[in-house]
Amino acid sequence: MSHLKIVETSTGKYSLLLNAGSTDVDDVVEDLGREPNGYFWEGVAQRLVAAEAPGLDERFGYDPEGGMFCAYGDDRDALEALAALMEPLASDKDRMRALIAAADADGFEFDD
Repeated sequence: MSHLKIVETSTGKYSLLLNAGSTDVDDVVEDLGREPNGYFWEGVAQRLVAAEAPGLDERFGYDPEGGMFCAYGDDRDALEALAALMEPLASDKDRMRALIAAADADGFEFDD
């Protein structure tokens, strides 16, 4: 099941969306003292981009809300690449645990 979807909001403008609180890892996120809201998922995206795909940095913007993660821009390829990075975290509890542990070790603050 794909937790992320890309929609064309207007001609040539795209949004990558994830409904916060609807993933397979929400219980793990909560067990580790976080709230699996849109702001938390922005932190996940930022960590993934910085660690695994720095070439994506500044190719889209973020506009999360409590109930939704949103990245947006006119570079659909960049948003698709971000979705490919994020999707495994939305369904793999072990990967999410590892990401949060690494973030904690680095002193990274999720804005959740």
